Amino acid sequence: MTPPHLNDLPIRALTAGDLRHCADLSEDRGWPREEHKWGLLLAAGNGYGVAAPDGEGLAAACVVTRYGYTPAKPDLAAIGMVLVADRFARHGLGRRLMTFICDDVLKGVPLTLHATPYGRPLYEELGFKTTGRAEMVEGLFCPDPAEVTGAALRGTGRVRPATAEDLSRIIRLDTEVFGADRTHMITRLPAFTDRLLVAEDREGDLTGYAAIWPNMHTHVIGPLIARDTAGAQALVTALAATTDRPLRTDVDVRHEALLAWLKDRGLVSVAFNAVMTRNIPGLPGDWTRRWAPLTVAAG
Repeated sequence: MTPPHLNDLPIRALTAGDLRHCADLSEDRGWPREEHKWGLLLAAGNGYGVAAPDGEGLAAACVVTRYGYTPAKPDLAAIGMVLVADRFARHGLGRRLMTFICDDVLKGVPLTLHATPYGRPLYEELGFKTTGRAEMVEGLFCPDPAEVTGAALRGTGRVRPATAEDLSRIIRLDTEVFGADRTHMITRLPAFTDRLLVAEDREGDLTGYAAIWPNMHTHVIGPLIARDTAGAQALVTALAATTDRPLRTDVDVRHEALLAWLKDRGLVSVAFNAVMTRNIPGLPGDWTRRWAPLTVAAG
Protein backbone atom coordinates (compact mmCIF):
# COMPACT_ATOMS: atom_id res chain seq x y z
CA MET A 1 0.00 0.00 0.00
CA THR A 2 1.23 3.50 -0.83
CA PRO A 3 2.18 5.44 2.32
CA PRO A 4 -0.54 8.02 3.11
CA HIS A 5 -0.32 11.12 0.91
CA LEU A 6 3.15 10.15 -0.40
CA ASN A 7 2.36 11.28 -3.92
CA ASP A 8 0.75 14.48 -2.66
CA LEU A 9 3.84 15.69 -0.85
CA PRO A 10 5.33 18.82 -2.45
CA ILE A 11 8.49 18.71 -4.54
CA ARG A 12 10.81 21.41 -3.29
CA ALA A 13 14.17 22.90 -4.22
CA LEU A 14 17.13 21.50 -2.33
CA THR A 15 19.81 23.70 -0.78
CA ALA A 16 23.31 23.21 0.60
CA GLY A 17 21.61 22.54 3.92
CA ASP A 18 20.20 19.31 2.44
CA LEU A 19 23.64 17.87 1.71
CA ARG A 20 23.64 15.49 4.68
CA HIS A 21 20.15 14.25 3.83
CA CYS A 22 21.21 13.67 0.21
CA ALA A 23 24.22 11.67 1.40
CA ASP A 24 21.95 9.71 3.76
CA LEU A 25 19.69 8.93 0.81
CA SER A 26 22.64 7.64 -1.21
CA GLU A 27 23.71 5.43 1.67
CA ASP A 28 20.14 4.18 2.14
CA ARG A 29 20.18 2.83 -1.43
CA GLY A 30 23.57 1.17 -1.06
CA TRP A 31 25.51 3.90 -2.83
CA PRO A 32 28.55 5.65 -1.34
CA ARG A 33 27.67 8.82 0.56
CA GLU A 34 29.73 10.97 -1.86
CA GLU A 35 29.31 14.17 0.13
CA HIS A 36 32.08 15.92 -1.82
CA LYS A 37 30.26 15.27 -5.11
CA TRP A 38 26.86 16.19 -3.68
CA GLY A 39 28.33 19.51 -2.56
CA LEU A 40 29.43 20.34 -6.11
CA LEU A 41 26.15 19.28 -7.67
CA LEU A 42 24.04 21.30 -5.26
CA ALA A 43 26.26 24.36 -5.77
CA ALA A 44 26.56 24.21 -9.56
CA GLY A 45 23.14 22.73 -10.27
CA ASN A 46 19.62 22.63 -8.90
CA GLY A 47 18.46 19.91 -6.57
CA TYR A 48 14.85 18.83 -6.21
CA GLY A 49 13.42 16.55 -3.59
CA VAL A 50 10.54 15.36 -1.48
CA ALA A 51 10.74 15.45 2.29
CA ALA A 52 10.08 12.11 3.96
CA PRO A 53 6.62 12.03 5.54
CA ASP A 54 8.08 10.33 8.63
CA GLY A 55 10.35 13.33 9.20
CA GLU A 56 13.51 11.32 8.52
CA GLY A 57 15.33 13.27 5.81
CA LEU A 58 14.36 12.94 2.16
CA ALA A 59 12.02 10.47 0.51
CA ALA A 60 13.43 11.26 -2.95
CA ALA A 61 15.93 13.56 -4.64
CA CYS A 62 17.63 14.38 -7.92
CA VAL A 63 19.93 17.06 -9.32
CA VAL A 64 19.69 19.02 -12.57
CA THR A 65 22.75 20.71 -14.07
CA ARG A 66 22.04 23.24 -16.82
CA TYR A 67 24.52 24.10 -19.56
CA GLY A 68 24.50 27.04 -21.95
CA TYR A 69 24.83 30.79 -21.92
CA THR A 70 21.27 31.34 -20.68
CA PRO A 71 20.44 29.13 -17.67
CA ALA A 72 16.74 29.97 -17.99
CA LYS A 73 16.76 28.28 -21.41
CA PRO A 74 19.78 25.95 -21.43
CA ASP A 75 21.24 24.28 -24.49
CA LEU A 76 21.45 21.04 -22.52
CA ALA A 77 20.57 19.83 -19.03
CA ALA A 78 21.88 16.75 -17.24
CA ILE A 79 19.80 14.85 -14.70
CA GLY A 80 21.59 12.83 -12.05
CA MET A 81 21.46 11.27 -8.58
CA VAL A 82 17.84 10.17 -8.98
CA LEU A 83 17.17 8.38 -5.70
CA VAL A 84 14.16 7.20 -3.73
CA ALA A 85 14.51 6.01 -0.13
CA ASP A 86 14.15 2.25 0.09
CA ARG A 87 11.18 2.46 2.44
CA PHE A 88 9.28 4.57 -0.10
CA ALA A 89 10.36 2.72 -3.24
CA ARG A 90 8.02 1.10 -5.77
CA HIS A 91 5.22 3.60 -5.17
CA GLY A 92 5.79 5.86 -8.18
CA LEU A 93 7.71 8.59 -6.38
CA GLY A 94 10.70 8.39 -8.72
CA ARG A 95 8.41 8.60 -11.75
CA ARG A 96 6.62 11.58 -10.25
CA LEU A 97 9.88 13.42 -9.59
CA MET A 98 11.26 12.68 -13.07
CA THR A 99 7.99 13.71 -14.73
CA PHE A 100 8.07 16.98 -12.82
CA ILE A 101 11.64 17.65 -13.93
CA CYS A 102 11.13 16.67 -17.57
CA ASP A 103 7.69 18.13 -18.25
CA ASP A 104 7.51 21.10 -15.88
CA VAL A 105 10.98 22.33 -14.92
CA LEU A 106 12.72 21.50 -18.22
CA LYS A 107 9.91 21.19 -20.75
CA GLY A 108 11.33 21.08 -24.27
CA VAL A 109 14.96 21.35 -23.09
CA PRO A 110 17.47 18.81 -24.51
CA LEU A 111 18.17 16.38 -21.66
CA THR A 112 20.76 13.74 -20.91
CA LEU A 113 21.41 11.24 -18.14
CA HIS A 114 23.41 8.11 -17.40
CA ALA A 115 21.09 5.22 -16.61
CA THR A 116 21.74 2.04 -14.68
CA PRO A 117 20.01 -1.10 -15.98
CA TYR A 118 17.55 -0.70 -13.07
CA GLY A 119 16.52 2.84 -13.98
CA ARG A 120 16.57 2.51 -17.76
CA PRO A 121 12.98 1.18 -18.23
CA LEU A 122 11.49 4.20 -16.43
CA TYR A 123 13.54 6.64 -18.48
CA GLU A 124 12.50 4.92 -21.70
CA GLU A 125 8.85 5.31 -20.70
CA LEU A 126 9.51 9.02 -20.18
CA GLY A 127 10.84 9.43 -23.72
CA PHE A 128 14.59 8.98 -23.23
CA LYS A 129 16.49 7.00 -25.85
CA THR A 130 19.83 5.25 -25.49
CA THR A 131 22.39 7.09 -27.60
CA GLY A 132 25.65 5.86 -26.05
CA ARG A 133 27.28 3.72 -23.40
CA ALA A 134 29.92 4.30 -20.75
CA GLU A 135 32.04 1.75 -18.90
CA MET A 136 33.09 2.41 -15.32
CA VAL A 137 36.55 1.07 -14.51
CA GLU A 138 38.26 1.08 -11.14
CA GLY A 139 41.46 -0.17 -9.55
CA LEU A 140 45.03 0.57 -8.58
CA PHE A 141 46.86 2.05 -11.54
CA CYS A 142 50.20 0.37 -12.32
CA PRO A 143 51.98 2.37 -15.01
CA ASP A 144 54.46 0.97 -17.47
CA PRO A 145 57.85 2.30 -16.25
CA ALA A 146 58.53 3.62 -19.74
CA GLU A 147 55.48 5.86 -19.46
CA VAL A 148 56.50 7.53 -16.23
CA THR A 149 58.52 10.28 -17.88
CA GLY A 150 56.95 13.30 -16.23
CA ALA A 151 55.24 15.43 -18.83
CA ALA A 152 56.13 13.91 -22.18
CA LEU A 153 53.40 13.42 -24.78
CA ARG A 154 55.53 11.08 -26.88
CA GLY A 155 57.57 14.01 -28.09
CA THR A 156 54.58 16.01 -29.31
CA GLY A 157 53.91 18.23 -26.34
CA ARG A 158 53.67 18.30 -22.57
CA VAL A 159 51.36 17.86 -19.60
CA ARG A 160 51.63 20.34 -16.73
CA PRO A 161 49.61 21.68 -13.79
CA ALA A 162 46.98 24.21 -14.80
CA THR A 163 47.40 27.81 -13.66
CA ALA A 164 44.89 30.61 -13.20
CA GLU A 165 45.87 31.93 -16.62
CA ASP A 166 44.80 28.62 -18.20
CA LEU A 167 41.21 28.78 -17.02
CA SER A 168 39.85 30.86 -19.91
CA ARG A 169 41.57 28.54 -22.40
CA ILE A 170 40.16 25.49 -20.65
CA ILE A 171 36.66 26.96 -20.84
CA ARG A 172 36.99 27.68 -24.57
CA LEU A 173 38.23 24.16 -25.29
CA ASP A 174 35.61 22.59 -23.05
CA THR A 175 32.76 24.50 -24.73
CA GLU A 176 33.98 23.37 -28.14
CA VAL A 177 34.33 19.72 -27.16
CA PHE A 178 31.34 19.43 -24.81
CA GLY A 179 29.05 21.32 -27.17
CA ALA A 180 27.60 23.70 -24.57
CA ASP A 181 28.96 26.31 -22.21
CA ARG A 182 29.58 25.03 -18.70
CA THR A 183 31.66 27.88 -17.31
CA HIS A 184 29.84 27.69 -13.96
CA MET A 185 31.08 24.11 -13.56
CA ILE A 186 34.60 24.49 -14.95
CA THR A 187 35.40 27.49 -12.76
CA ARG A 188 34.68 25.33 -9.70
CA LEU A 189 37.26 22.70 -10.68
CA PRO A 190 40.31 24.31 -9.02
CA ALA A 191 38.56 24.19 -5.62
CA PHE A 192 36.76 20.87 -6.18
CA THR A 193 39.61 18.80 -7.58
CA ASP A 194 42.93 17.71 -6.07
CA ARG A 195 44.79 18.20 -9.36
CA LEU A 196 43.92 19.97 -12.60
CA LEU A 197 46.29 19.39 -15.51
CA VAL A 198 46.50 20.71 -19.06
CA ALA A 199 48.07 19.23 -22.20
CA GLU A 200 49.75 21.40 -24.80
CA ASP A 201 51.31 20.75 -28.18
CA ARG A 202 54.79 21.95 -29.11
CA GLU A 203 53.39 25.31 -30.20
CA GLY A 204 51.82 25.83 -26.77
CA ASP A 205 48.23 25.35 -27.97
CA LEU A 206 45.90 23.68 -25.49
CA THR A 207 44.97 20.18 -26.66
CA GLY A 208 43.33 18.78 -23.53
CA TYR A 209 42.82 18.94 -19.80
CA ALA A 210 41.91 16.58 -17.00
CA ALA A 211 41.21 16.57 -13.28
CA ILE A 212 41.30 14.13 -10.38
CA TRP A 213 39.03 14.48 -7.36
CA PRO A 214 38.44 12.53 -4.15
CA ASN A 215 35.39 10.32 -3.79
CA MET A 216 35.26 8.11 -0.71
CA HIS A 217 38.09 5.52 -1.01
CA THR A 218 38.88 6.34 -4.65
CA HIS A 219 40.13 9.18 -6.78
CA VAL A 220 37.94 9.90 -9.80
CA ILE A 221 39.47 11.06 -13.08
CA GLY A 222 37.18 13.45 -14.90
CA PRO A 223 36.68 15.51 -16.90
CA LEU A 224 39.12 14.01 -19.38
CA ILE A 225 39.40 15.85 -22.68
CA ALA A 226 42.24 15.14 -25.09
CA ARG A 227 43.08 15.38 -28.77
CA ASP A 228 43.87 11.67 -29.13
CA THR A 229 44.50 8.43 -27.24
CA ALA A 230 48.11 9.31 -26.51
CA GLY A 231 47.03 12.61 -24.99
CA ALA A 232 44.41 10.92 -22.83
CA GLN A 233 46.97 8.35 -21.66
CA ALA A 234 49.50 11.03 -20.78
CA LEU A 235 46.96 12.96 -18.71
CA VAL A 236 45.82 9.82 -16.87
CA THR A 237 49.42 8.74 -16.19
CA ALA A 238 50.30 12.16 -14.76
CA LEU A 239 47.19 12.26 -12.57
CA ALA A 240 47.67 8.69 -11.34
CA ALA A 241 51.15 9.59 -10.15
CA THR A 242 49.62 12.01 -7.63
CA THR A 243 47.65 9.45 -5.60
CA ASP A 244 47.94 6.09 -3.86
CA ARG A 245 44.19 5.51 -3.95
CA PRO A 246 42.43 3.33 -6.50
CA LEU A 247 41.37 5.25 -9.59
CA ARG A 248 37.86 5.35 -11.01
CA THR A 249 36.62 6.79 -14.27
CA ASP A 250 33.74 6.39 -16.75
CA VAL A 251 34.90 6.04 -20.34
CA ASP A 252 32.83 6.20 -23.52
CA VAL A 253 32.91 2.61 -24.82
CA ARG A 254 33.85 3.87 -28.29
CA HIS A 255 37.28 4.66 -26.87
CA GLU A 256 38.30 1.02 -26.98
CA ALA A 257 42.05 1.66 -27.03
CA LEU A 258 41.97 3.75 -23.85
CA LEU A 259 39.81 1.19 -22.04
CA ALA A 260 42.16 -1.64 -23.03
CA TRP A 261 45.16 0.44 -21.88
CA LEU A 262 43.53 1.17 -18.50
CA LYS A 263 42.76 -2.51 -17.97
CA ASP A 264 46.32 -3.46 -18.87
CA ARG A 265 47.40 -1.16 -16.04
CA GLY A 266 45.25 -2.66 -13.33
CA LEU A 267 41.77 -1.17 -13.62
CA VAL A 268 38.83 -3.54 -13.99
CA SER A 269 35.33 -3.13 -15.33
CA VAL A 270 32.82 -2.30 -12.60
CA ALA A 271 29.62 -1.35 -14.44
CA PHE A 272 28.09 -0.15 -17.67
CA ASN A 273 25.67 2.76 -17.88
CA ALA A 274 23.48 3.76 -20.81
CA VAL A 275 23.90 7.34 -21.98
CA MET A 276 20.37 8.52 -22.71
CA THR A 277 18.96 11.67 -24.26
CA ARG A 278 15.54 13.30 -24.65
CA ASN A 279 14.54 16.08 -27.07
CA ILE A 280 17.87 15.64 -28.86
CA PRO A 281 19.14 12.78 -31.07
CA GLY A 282 22.49 12.59 -29.28
CA LEU A 283 24.95 14.55 -27.23
CA PRO A 284 26.39 17.68 -28.86
CA GLY A 285 30.08 18.40 -29.22
CA ASP A 286 32.97 16.18 -30.31
CA TRP A 287 32.88 12.74 -28.73
CA THR A 288 36.27 11.84 -30.19
CA ARG A 289 37.92 14.29 -27.78
CA ARG A 290 35.56 13.67 -24.85
CA TRP A 291 36.93 10.64 -22.99
CA ALA A 292 35.33 10.80 -19.53
CA PRO A 293 32.81 13.10 -17.83
CA LEU A 294 33.39 15.09 -14.68
CA THR A 295 30.79 12.81 -13.15
CA VAL A 296 28.00 10.77 -14.72
CA ALA A 297 25.58 12.76 -12.54
CA ALA A 298 26.38 15.98 -14.40
CA GLY A 299 27.36 14.82 -17.87
